Amino acid sequence: MSRFSLRDDELKADWKTSVDLFEYQARDLFESYGVPVLPGIIADTPEDVRAAAEKLGGVTVVKAQVKVGGRGKAGGVKVAKDADAAEEAAKSILGLDIKGHVVKRVMVAGGARIAQEFYFSVLLDRANRSYLSLTSYEGGMEIEQLAVERPEALARIEVDPIKGIDLETAKQIAVDAKFPEELIEKVAPVFVKLWEVYKGEDATLVEVNPLVLTEEGDIIALDGKVSLDENAGFRHPGHEALEDADAADPLEAKAKKNDLNYVKLDGEVGVIGNGAGLVMSTLDVVSYAGEKHGGVKPANFLDIGGGASAQVMANGLDVILGDPQVKSVFVNVFGGITACDAVANGIVGALEVLGDTATKPLVVRLDGNKVEEGRAILEKAAHPLVTLALTMDDGADKAAELAHAAK
Repeated sequence: MSRFSLRDDELKADWKTSVDLFEYQARDLFESYGVPVLPGIIADTPEDVRAAAEKLGGVTVVKAQVKVGGRGKAGGVKVAKDADAAEEAAKSILGLDIKGHVVKRVMVAGGARIAQEFYFSVLLDRANRSYLSLTSYEGGMEIEQLAVERPEALARIEVDPIKGIDLETAKQIAVDAKFPEELIEKVAPVFVKLWEVYKGEDATLVEVNPLVLTEEGDIIALDGKVSLDENAGFRHPGHEALEDADAADPLEAKAKKNDLNYVKLDGEVGVIGNGAGLVMSTLDVVSYAGEKHGGVKPANFLDIGGGASAQVMANGLDVILGDPQVKSVFVNVFGGITACDAVANGIVGALEVLGDTATKPLVVRLDGNKVEEGRAILEKAAHPLVTLALTMDDGADKAAELAHAAK
């Protein structure tokens, strides 16, 4: 399954990332919206695969369930003519390492006699702040290569967020994607159904590669990828069950449990701030300062929001200090509704809560409402791990210097 349309760095841009579904989850979601799919049964052992193949009957396809492309080339997709062959296929696929992803589960899908392969997707176009449909009559597994070598074969259609993809729009997409007239009436209703998945589930990506025409004349979504917007999770209680708990970063899982907006990055300077805009600015300043101190970088994004109680601050520090990559922490807070004295008391209280588990230096910059009172509280506490900074630039520089010295 291709991922050229939505990259991980784009996902990080909103700090709360999308939730990528496994193929079997996407298949089930498609089916619930009336998108034509093949039957599929998930299995975790070769014996379960045999039972699934016997239940489906005939030719089946055993498909590794991993969130990465290139499964087929890596040996993670095998056609089986009967249950014996399906069981043998499962033995070679389960436990297979595909680009760092170990296969723990497979889907046994019904077979299809494919006449042609197409490509369809609808996604969030962040650059243009709109939705975008990418569609091609010349679809299939090499869509990335097609996009590079023959971009004219890939129709890029902006989708009006209000109108969406109705039947009229779907037919125009098919025309622009160079589908022959006799297929337009077949594929357009499927495009509409896929849009309904995108809209109804608050997705950031719905992709089918390939969408196929069978020899019997049916249009089927043979392989699907869906990414759900985690920011919209409050509207979809069922989405939580779709998350892969085993693959979740343990620090991000701990932060989520404590209602903290946290994203782990790859650097050495932990960052805590109040407000997403301030935290993102802090990341930039730390990155710039780090160039002078051995190239150290931010280790995380952590927004504690408006409340900076001792417990909130302790929860945040607990997550950050649990990252072995972190060598120093920069707390950058602008007092507004929550005044700086409350923030300072929160920091002092957090260090008391954490006790001996807090071992890494903290640089604290406070500004805004009751800043003098806040600084006085930290000065009086005189905690050996805490260094006060007057400005954001000074704080970032000191935190980067400390991180570099501890490497």
